[in-house]
Amino acid sequence: MNVACNTKETRRIRAKVCEPLVGEVLEIGFGTGLNVPHLPLSVGRLLAVDPLQRGRDLAGARLAESHVVVDFVGLDGQSLELEDDSVDAALSTWTLCTVPDARAVVHEIGRVLRPGGTFTSPNTAGHPTTRSRSGRTASTACSNVWRVAAT
Repeated sequence: MNVACNTKETRRIRAKVCEPLVGEVLEIGFGTGLNVPHLPLSVGRLLAVDPLQRGRDLAGARLAESHVVVDFVGLDGQSLELEDDSVDAALSTWTLCTVPDARAVVHEIGRVLRPGGTFTSPNTAGHPTTRSRSGRTASTACSNVWRVAAT
């Protein structure tokens, strides 16, 4: 996945998806850190969620070169040990179709987003979709549209 998800086209999409991110960002599906080089200077901290230690190991060089502090905060996006309204933005690239309960993940994202926060993800056409907490929709590469209920 580290090689297959690191093509010229996926890097272009990652750059567009990461462009609007600000503040403290939650990333569901950190993987090998392929989004890290695309995080703008407006991101101060990345809270990474991913079950695989091997991905973290492969991300070493990316993490060393990054301006962003990365803290690993969990293994499973379906149940986050974060406070309500605690992050400015959430990010997920090609991950929601890999989890057993994507609705639970999206619900958790909605719970931890601060009012006015955004969830950013590529959509089925390969273009980024960003929705504010008030809009509460996100489109994924898995051809699913998720609507997060207001909390």
